[in-house]
Amino acid sequence: MPLKYAINPDICLKLTKDKCGTCEEVCPANAIDYTQTEEHITINAGSIIYSPGFTPFDPSKFDNYQYANFPNVITSMEFERILSATGPTMGHVTTFPKLPLNPKKKKDKLLAQKRKDPKKIAWFQCVGSRDINKCDNPYCSSVCCMYAVKEAIIAKEHAGGDLDCSIFYMDMRTPGKEFEKYYENAKDKHGINFIRTKVHSVTENPETHDLNIRYVDDFGQIVDDTYDMIVLSVGLEISEETKALSEKLGIDLTSNGFCKTNSFEPVTSSRDGIYISGVFNNPKDIPDSVLDASAAASAAGDALSSARDTLTKSVEKIEEINVVGERPRIGAFICDCGSNIKGVVDCEAVTEYAKTLPYVEFADESMYACSQDAQSKMVDFIKEKNLNRIVIAACTPKTHEPLFQETLANSGLNKYLFEMTNIRNHNSWVHKNNPDIATQKAKDLVRMAVAKAALAEPLKEEKINVNDSVVVVGGGLAGMTSAKSLATQGYSTHIIEKNNQLGGEAHKLYKTAQGEDVQTQLNELIKEVENNDNITVHCNTTLESADGFVGNFKSTLKSDDKEFELEYGIAVLATGAKAFVPDEYEYGNDERIITSLDLDKMFKVNDTKLDTINSAVFIQCVGSRQPDRPYCSRVCCTHSIDNAIELKKRNPKMNVFIIYRDIRTYGESELLYKEARNLGVIFIRYEVDKKPEVTIKGKNLFIKVTDHVLNMPVEIKTDMLTLATAIVPRKDEKLANFFKVPLNDEGFFIEKHAKLGPAEFATSGVFLAGSGHYPKPVNEAITQGRASASRALTLLAKKDSLFTSGIIANVDPLKCSECGVCVSICPYSAPMFATEGRFEGKAEVNPVLCKGCGLCVASCRSGALHLRGFDTNQIFSQIFALGEVV
Repeated sequence: MPLKYAINPDICLKLTKDKCGTCEEVCPANAIDYTQTEEHITINAGSIIYSPGFTPFDPSKFDNYQYANFPNVITSMEFERILSATGPTMGHVTTFPKLPLNPKKKKDKLLAQKRKDPKKIAWFQCVGSRDINKCDNPYCSSVCCMYAVKEAIIAKEHAGGDLDCSIFYMDMRTPGKEFEKYYENAKDKHGINFIRTKVHSVTENPETHDLNIRYVDDFGQIVDDTYDMIVLSVGLEISEETKALSEKLGIDLTSNGFCKTNSFEPVTSSRDGIYISGVFNNPKDIPDSVLDASAAASAAGDALSSARDTLTKSVEKIEEINVVGERPRIGAFICDCGSNIKGVVDCEAVTEYAKTLPYVEFADESMYACSQDAQSKMVDFIKEKNLNRIVIAACTPKTHEPLFQETLANSGLNKYLFEMTNIRNHNSWVHKNNPDIATQKAKDLVRMAVAKAALAEPLKEEKINVNDSVVVVGGGLAGMTSAKSLATQGYSTHIIEKNNQLGGEAHKLYKTAQGEDVQTQLNELIKEVENNDNITVHCNTTLESADGFVGNFKSTLKSDDKEFELEYGIAVLATGAKAFVPDEYEYGNDERIITSLDLDKMFKVNDTKLDTINSAVFIQCVGSRQPDRPYCSRVCCTHSIDNAIELKKRNPKMNVFIIYRDIRTYGESELLYKEARNLGVIFIRYEVDKKPEVTIKGKNLFIKVTDHVLNMPVEIKTDMLTLATAIVPRKDEKLANFFKVPLNDEGFFIEKHAKLGPAEFATSGVFLAGSGHYPKPVNEAITQGRASASRALTLLAKKDSLFTSGIIANVDPLKCSECGVCVSICPYSAPMFATEGRFEGKAEVNPVLCKGCGLCVASCRSGALHLRGFDTNQIFSQIFALGEVV
């Protein structure tokens, strides 16, 4: 969401003295309204979702980095704006980025003359995070490593491959899904330099304004280097205003200002009825924030389930106008998208050009076509000009097409009498250095869109009858949480569990990172699920088949060699993952060499062997972050450190070593890392090409590793070696094929959208939760369980108004040759052979299953298949329009 600004009424000259008013004059969006006054509104609510967000850390308090004094030292947030096409330099990476493009002050003009394209840029990590010396933020902000890697890659794309980008870090924390691959690609394919050190200070050459740094490398050598720019990767903080409001609301906070929650109710605050999400919950990135938001909606919905629909208001439906047979009367709307498009494309010229095209009755230019006032004007123009086809030249249809289609519906037009062309992503962004070419291309794109829109016809959507019962595949923490929320909100839910009890892998865990006893909480959750009248538990049961589509699935279940059928409308896949069985470090050859889950088992039963241990060693990344499993298993570092602390508390004199590659205790888990060091746990880093060596000599167990501080090998005699093994997916291809959902190369399920749809699949009616998606700790598994339930409820709650898309394939049976290619090639099983009637044996398409991909249309040898909205004549009209000379 773009930044929003507010006028301070205490210092504004217009409001205090009725002078100035410049803001209103220069604002291109007409967003300034001096007549607005403060208004107090009382809202009666049954639940509150509290998402106050965060504030970026202000590095000006750090005198060693000189952010406030050196113009080429900037924050990561400022660098994000530099990379943006709408930023101060319009995406061009340059020195002195804080200066205006055309400065007026004499001093700024002199500096602007020294502007140059940087050759070397450095990123400093953990600025305002993991620091109790310069600031009081001991936690990890979770997002900084990944955004620094992203910024470095994009900077090289903008500035060219010769740009030297270096990231100075303590631990590279990339524990998210696909993050480790992104990190490795940054090193191997993009040439980003990663330097493990903490830079002490920055000095400046007063003549050139180049930045000089000094640091100590891995070999203890002092290195001096010079950079054109330095980017400070600032952390995330909770603002004082948020802390004050939280206190008023009676919400308990952690010592760092984040909301204090329970791992088994991760979005529930200490105040009954108030639920939280986002960074206020704990530092997190976009996918986790989206999951938090859905989970909070689920929790709030649970509390309000008895009042569902009591305050619902129905939207007045505009009767659709029949335009069949009418001559096309096209309205073309050209969007400036602020400076995103207009900064490159001559939108006025494109608008005037659109007016000359066949069937175009009206054309208009709008600064932001997606804004509410622009939408209202569009409705008025459609009615006033009697328009029956609409063309929008703006940004991406992926995000904005539904909005414009809704506008058409509000004006009485069928929403498919619409064509959208992308003159931002496909044009202004890629041709930003060639405005003339971009303007010409925009005209071409508009001409093509108009040609296709002239042939558009109203399309019909089929109503879907929804069976409002739900199947949850997997009875672990995520699956039970999802089922419990759905059942609480009144929906019949079935849990399919292949084992003889609920709980999954959680039965093997001792405690959470926050110290909660997992078995106590797990047993309570199992009891709640088994006693819920809306939940039917099927243990020792497997799913043998799945047919149907959203709202109408049918499966065959098998239990104790007996099969039975179950019909349902929604499916949640929560199949979990499992621990990797090590094939190195002498595992299996000595009972003292165990896994993390084995150690948890010892803690659970209070094994007396623990009292005989005087030395314990943990080895991290066993089976993770290697070619066959190129991902971080996310939970291992925190788990090992938590267990190391437990050993130290049992026996403070015990020697405990953790041999690691990067410590990835993200968020407030960093406090455990700090506690472990304070208790005397020794951390030794190893490189992947110099793994620790384990040897058994008689009755003695030795681990040999190269100490990263001493830069020489050390040998540790130990009584117990714990291997922090990878978490591996179950790779259930059979289940994936049943529901037409994809798996990635490692075998984890692939979500609909990595950031915006992390709890759902592209297949309608099928949702996702738990470690089958990616490894995650208890609180995150439960969050995704709630999130999947919340997303499922968006379909269940509107079961009476669920429709298919109008853009689907249809068959001309008179041309069908019954070859069956379409039936075999469709990934969604939409085409099938008719089994009765006049056209028995011919292909027909199930409109509910069809996704409108067009694969069957392209493969049909008889020309019998057509894709509504993208028929052959429409496609060719665009091709012919492209060939016209302007």
